[in-house]
Amino acid sequence: MSEKPSDKPAEKSPVKPAGTAAVRMGGPRISQEAVKRELPKKFFRVAEAVQEGDTFSVRLDGRGLKTPKKSTLLVPTASLAEAVAAEWNALDAEIDPALLRLTKIANTVIDGVVGMEKELHDDIVRFIGNDLLFYRAGTPRELAARQAAQWDPVLAWAGERFGAAFKVTEGVMPVGQNLLAVAKVASALSDADAMKLAPVHVLTTLTGSALLVIAFLEGRLTADEVWAATHIDELWQEEQWGEDAEALERRAKRRAEFDAAVRFLTLAQA
Repeated sequence: MSEKPSDKPAEKSPVKPAGTAAVRMGGPRISQEAVKRELPKKFFRVAEAVQEGDTFSVRLDGRGLKTPKKSTLLVPTASLAEAVAAEWNALDAEIDPALLRLTKIANTVIDGVVGMEKELHDDIVRFIGNDLLFYRAGTPRELAARQAAQWDPVLAWAGERFGAAFKVTEGVMPVGQNLLAVAKVASALSDADAMKLAPVHVLTTLTGSALLVIAFLEGRLTADEVWAATHIDELWQEEQWGEDAEALERRAKRRAEFDAAVRFLTLAQA
């Protein structure tokens, strides 16, 4: 859980002009681009989605795509397999993992989540008990009002949907929640498999709110509404003190991860 903003602007880290960052390698200054790990060359002509019984795989020039642990990459829907294949077909001359976001999530599911579903489910449940929406700003009042405007309707919806009442507090000191209320909300994920739990966990970790993510799963919020509700504090600070280039870059990277998890989740159920 992130700390609430103070009345003073946070110190900004100096922003280096793009393209001028450098490191010292025992002598002459060498640009970071020059020392970046060389990406592997593209070794195939075409990627295609193929049905494999009740699941779907991706083949590169007819050879099955493997995970880092050498398992066959299998996904539950044709839509997801086709999207993974499209990522590979969109590559230029090199295989850049940063452009293979859906593939990365699928690899994580197959190599790290299958067989560990209970542990992942339990971690999401811990987020429910310590959700972002429970912790409010006392001051400034304008920020507190914005939080209430976007967060209170979600808590009201959860109360009606699951029969679960939660406590809210000002500040960051932990507030204990009724375990039955937490369990009732967690029931929304009781039948979730690894392909669903993994992107849900990514979204919960990125937002700090399992309640917002479950509201998205249940159709109460759109993905954009979840993202906006997560960044009320951050956007308010920018209004007061101005934008910070490094903060904007970090948020853009998180948004790319967020969008990939949303897309994976949607396609895995299509």
